[in-house]
Amino acid sequence: MNSPKIEAFHQWCGNTKRQTLIMGIVNVTPDSFSDGGLFLSRDKAVSHGMQLIQDGADILDIGGESTRPNATPVYLEEELSRVIPVIESLREKTDGLISIDTTKSQVADKALQAGADIVNDISGLTFDQNMMITIAKWNVPIIIMHIKGTPQNMQKNPHYKNVMEEIIQFLSDRVDAAITAGISRDKIILDPGIGFGKTVDDNFKLLNHLGKICDLGFPVLLGPSRKAFIGETLNLPPNQREEGTAAAVTAGILNGARLFRVHDVKAMKRVATISDKITEAA
Repeated sequence: MNSPKIEAFHQWCGNTKRQTLIMGIVNVTPDSFSDGGLFLSRDKAVSHGMQLIQDGADILDIGGESTRPNATPVYLEEELSRVIPVIESLREKTDGLISIDTTKSQVADKALQAGADIVNDISGLTFDQNMMITIAKWNVPIIIMHIKGTPQNMQKNPHYKNVMEEIIQFLSDRVDAAITAGISRDKIILDPGIGFGKTVDDNFKLLNHLGKICDLGFPVLLGPSRKAFIGETLNLPPNQREEGTAAAVTAGILNGARLFRVHDVKAMKRVATISDKITEAA
């Protein structure tokens, strides 16, 4: 039986007038670009997750493999050893929504067994062909993201003839494949993949024309938090990119996104509250 929070999330997915939700990042990794190594132990990761919930996170996104540019791939057993104990411990402490950030179907399956509610696949269901089978079996929400290449090569001179058209085509194709594989349409969330195989200019175009992604008819997630396009524009390191992230979140909400994956949960929750009020007053 689904918890009241997952039932409420299912209703949120099907509602065209959605309140913005904040997804807090819990990286159980040694090499993530912003907070690698800070929460590598189970206890530190769980404590961080609980603090993010206190700060206002609607969802926790647990990841055991960094997807930053040039990240080193992680073997299955290593990824499992990082994320499963954290998910199990969090599930004992909270009934809040938990997402597993993985491209591996076996990790997704074990995470869902451990108590996760959502799968976040940055490959758009392309790296592991069994992922669609796993999602259909569990009948859980799936975040399908656009990526050009892999984390190892995605930022090596990415080029598009038309960045928005190519993102839309990719996401449309992945949605069709997911539905054909038995994934419910009302469980699909789209992520245009800001920072994944895109230039600085591509990312700003994406933010400005985000409505074209929203027009596909699915909830849209954005993950601009502390990303390099902000750092390169402002010439700032990751831990000083909060204002830039806030601007990107605001633009995202005004252009239709309603789910944001962020590091600075308390601040972005406030940003989302005000931005939602602006859209409601329109």
